[in-house]
Amino acid sequence: MNSDISFSSHRENRFYQGAAATFVANALQAVNFLGDRFTRKSPHSLSAIEDLYRHSMDSAFSVTEAFLVTGAPHASAYYPRDFAWFYPDVLDPETIMDGQDAVRRVHLLEKSVRLLLEAVRADVVTTTIVPAGRRRYLGVNYFSRPSDTLLGILAGLQQMLSAEERVSSHLAMSQCAHAGRLLLAEYGVDLKRAILRLASELEPFEDGGNRYLLCDARAPRSAATDTRAERRRFVTNACVYTTFVWGVQLGIVDENELKRLLGRDLAQYKQDLLRLFGKDGYIAHSLDGPAGSPVSSVALDFVSVHRGFWDMNDASERALFAATTDLVIAEPRFRIPSTFHFLVSADNPRNKMIHKIAAPAYQGRSSWPTFNVEFADRMLDYDEASGSDTYRACAQGILKDIRTATEVHGGYQELISEHGLKYRTWAYKGAVAHSWFPRFLSVWRRAYGTPLLQWND
Repeated sequence: MNSDISFSSHRENRFYQGAAATFVANALQAVNFLGDRFTRKSPHSLSAIEDLYRHSMDSAFSVTEAFLVTGAPHASAYYPRDFAWFYPDVLDPETIMDGQDAVRRVHLLEKSVRLLLEAVRADVVTTTIVPAGRRRYLGVNYFSRPSDTLLGILAGLQQMLSAEERVSSHLAMSQCAHAGRLLLAEYGVDLKRAILRLASELEPFEDGGNRYLLCDARAPRSAATDTRAERRRFVTNACVYTTFVWGVQLGIVDENELKRLLGRDLAQYKQDLLRLFGKDGYIAHSLDGPAGSPVSSVALDFVSVHRGFWDMNDASERALFAATTDLVIAEPRFRIPSTFHFLVSADNPRNKMIHKIAAPAYQGRSSWPTFNVEFADRMLDYDEASGSDTYRACAQGILKDIRTATEVHGGYQELISEHGLKYRTWAYKGAVAHSWFPRFLSVWRRAYGTPLLQWND
C-alpha cells in the first residue's frame, strides 16, 4: 500500500432524527445484534500476544471498514463517544506495526471524524449513529441524551491534529495532521455552536446552600456507562467540563464566551464539581438514589477519559482521587478474586429492561478492560504529579492481568464477567474490542518503561 493518502472528498450525507428515525434505528440495531448472535465466526485460535495484536489490528483497521468501531456486536453502528473513552491512542507510533498499518489507521480515522462532524453540522448530536443505506444515517439516543458525544468528536479531531507531533517515521502522520487542520477550519463554526448550546443547557442545582451547574440535574444524560439511568452523575458532568476545556484548547470557542453562559470561569466550574461530588472525601458516582456505604457510592468510571477531567495539578484534587482509588482497591466486591481486574461497581445498579434480558451486569458486576486501563493510567498520572510510586505496582498488576485475559480468551475483550470468565450473554456471544487494543499497549509502555511489543518496520 502506498504511504501517500488520498482523503475522500466531501460527499453529501443525510442525517435524520426523531421518533420515526429512532424506531427504524432500533429495528436495524436489533437485526445487527441478531446477525452477530447467529452468524459470528468461531473465535480466532491464536494465543501469543503479538499474533493476537496483529490479527486485531488487521481486523480493526481493515481497508474494507467504513468507520472506526470498537468491534462486534457494535460494528454496525457508530458511537462518537468512543474516540474519547475507548481508543484515544490509535495513532501512538509504538502501537503501529508498519507503514501500511499507519495508512489504514489514518484513513479510517479521517473518514470517521469527518462523518461525525457532518452530523454536528446537521444538528444531530446523539449517542449513536446508525447507517440506513445510500448515505443516510439515523441519529438516536439510547436511554438519554449524550453528555460525551461532542467530547468524543473533539478527541478524534485532537488525535488527528497532534499526529505530526509524535516521533514517527510514517508519512501518514503528517498527512493526518494536515487533514485535521482542514477539518477544524471547515467545521469549527459548527462545533462552536454545539459547544455553546451544551453550555446553555446546564441546569442549576442547590446543595448545602450553594448553587452548582449540572448537565443532568433533572434528567439523566448518557455517558460511557449510560444505561444506569441516573441523574446527577459525576462522569457525565466531568465529560461536559472536559468538552469545554478541549474546545478552548483547540481554539473553537473562547473561554470568555463560556464564562458568560456559565457565570464562572472553567477553573471555578471544575472546583464546584469536585466540591459537590467529593463532599464526603471521595468522588461519589451519583447524587441520585439512596445513601449507602462509601464503597457502594463509587464506580470505576470516575477515572474519566485520557487527558480529561483529572490533571492532578492540585493537592486537594490528588487527595480526592487517592481516597476514591483506595476505596476501590480495598473493597473485595470491586475485584475479580485473585486478580487486579476491577469491576464497574460493587453493587449492581439499576438496569433498563433490555439489559436485564440481553446483557445482565453490563454496567455493574462486570469488568471493562478499557476502564481498567484508564484506571491504571490515572494511577500513573497521580504518581507522576505527586512524585511517588504509590500506585505503580497496582497499575502494572492491572495491565498484566489484562494481558493474561487477552491471551486466554483469544483477543482483547470488551467485557469480562465478575467470575473472570469471557463475558457471554444471549446478545454478547463473544464480544471483542479490537480497536481498544492500542490504548492498552500505550499505557503498558508507560507503566513498565518498555514496550510490550516491538516492530521491525
